[in-house]
Amino acid sequence: MPQDTAPQAPAAPARALLPLILPALVVGVGAALLFLGVSEAAEAFQDVLWQDLPDALGVGRYSVLWMLVMLTATGVAVGLVVWKAPGHAGPDPATTGLDAPVLPPVVLPGLLVATALMLAGGPSLGPENPIIAVNVSLAFWLGHRFLPRAPGGLWTVLAEAATIGALFGTPVAAALVISEALAGRQVKGALWDNVFAPLIAAAAGAITTTLLAHPTFDLDLPAFGRPGWGDLLAALVIASAGALLAMAAVYAFPYVHAAFARLRHPMLMLPLGGLVLGLLGALGGHLTLFKGLEEVGELAADPEGWSAGEFAGMAVVKLAALLVAACCGFRGGRIFPAVFVGTALGLCAHALVPEVHPAVGVAAAVLGVLLAVTRQGWVSLFVAAILVSSPDVIALLCIASLPAWLLVTGRPQMQLRADGTPVR
Repeated sequence: MPQDTAPQAPAAPARALLPLILPALVVGVGAALLFLGVSEAAEAFQDVLWQDLPDALGVGRYSVLWMLVMLTATGVAVGLVVWKAPGHAGPDPATTGLDAPVLPPVVLPGLLVATALMLAGGPSLGPENPIIAVNVSLAFWLGHRFLPRAPGGLWTVLAEAATIGALFGTPVAAALVISEALAGRQVKGALWDNVFAPLIAAAAGAITTTLLAHPTFDLDLPAFGRPGWGDLLAALVIASAGALLAMAAVYAFPYVHAAFARLRHPMLMLPLGGLVLGLLGALGGHLTLFKGLEEVGELAADPEGWSAGEFAGMAVVKLAALLVAACCGFRGGRIFPAVFVGTALGLCAHALVPEVHPAVGVAAAVLGVLLAVTRQGWVSLFVAAILVSSPDVIALLCIASLPAWLLVTGRPQMQLRADGTPVR
């Protein structure tokens, strides 16, 4: 009996895809090198600010005084860049996401300096949004100059994929982001024709990062065995709790942003934001500073080292710090600090109920928080899974993502339009 089948999109011939390989490789390697260069510079400056300088002055590295001084000073430094640099270091970061606009070349140096200062100084943001924006803009302008016949959209998607591959050390994350983006567009040809070049760029970026920096996201938590009904229930509850906690910050986002916007000048907004971040750092401890990736490893290295209340306090303080940093004008992304929030929440669940396996608690909480913060389902699932490196957790996460997604879909996102209204 004949079956009805949907017409298949015609596949592109190989000769149409082969010319894309070299540009994709070049963009992938270049994007990774820029990401690594900014990261290395920021880490070196961080050592000066948080180790060499306080030691020379005889001040505690993470004393309350030093955190207040350093976060406020970082706000002053970034404020000066935003105020005086051409293009004011790019658009308001509260209005941008992973899908970066093409910026004029004159804007890029200021954006890079503001990002490096932020990473070194301690605000709770990651490098992903500004680094993607710089790579997209460089690829677009250089691509148009050296290969003017190539479509402009090619350079944007190559740079985005390459940077995501470099950030996570694997092209899988980029493939998931691209596939999710393509699902909402009308595209010509087969799916793999459309992801062919971006996947090469992502692979080149990931391999470059892996060879030079050896990144790892595995938290080395206790091994998780065969899942049971209790694990499924825990994953469902914790993922939903993570989504609800993060949605509280999402709903507060436009109001906090509006409060800082009333100051109208970066030399008021950013220093005040830095002072608030210093106070939050004093409340939550030094682990709640910075983008959070290294600090997540320190948390996970000793799941029994803090009480449930301490884990919960760090999760709330980090989420508040993420909210303030993203609203007052610091240039940065929200994925990495959101991972810290989820990790602290998951370990809090384990501390409250020891029967909750740490890997299940962390993965489920990170999934819920990222779903609320990013609204990127595949990326949230991917990041949650690689933190625990256990194939048995993936089935639990897929099921736990369903109620968490119901809690966040259709609701405001942690991103604003130019007029200050939330994106939905």
